[in-house]
Amino acid sequence: MRHKVAGFKLKRSPAARKALFKGLVTSIIQEERVVTTVPKAKAVRPLVEKMITLAKRDDALHARRQAAAFLETPAAVKKLFDDLGARYATRPGGYTRILRLGPRRGDGAEMAIVELLGSEYKPEGKDEKAKKAEAPKAEKPARSAKPKADKTKAEKADKAGKAEAKPRAKKKAAAPAAE
Repeated sequence: MRHKVAGFKLKRSPAARKALFKGLVTSIIQEERVVTTVPKAKAVRPLVEKMITLAKRDDALHARRQAAAFLETPAAVKKLFDDLGARYATRPGGYTRILRLGPRRGDGAEMAIVELLGSEYKPEGKDEKAKKAEAPKAEKPARSAKPKADKTKAEKADKAGKAEAKPRAKKKAAAPAAE
């Protein structure tokens, strides 16, 4: 039994685990949504929440340096303090959501999406579909003057009989034969 054993090992050495967590947290902050395995999602969730809490603090310079020490890119630090800190300024916590996707096809690992609240996927709703329906569609040019109609077998046979009765015109030679 694992009494009093905290944290997620994820079958990695401490250095590899720390690098994995840094990469995932940076990706979540930059992309706002990442697909990963459920154990990794559960392990990285508290770290993302701590980074957002850092962005909300009053002592901005020290907090920015602490975040920069953990995150991998300066762009992630900038987005964390400029966008995410302001977005979650009034929220007391719970900035992330884990959505389970089911097993991965290759090895059957349970997959999940870790996303920041407020960056949910918004499929086209009824309002957007109605707007698209109302928009004028570009007219397509007609392909043929005669509309295609289904013909019965008798009409097809009759037409085939007429085609056999008419002699076909022979093609004329383009140039006279050389002598």
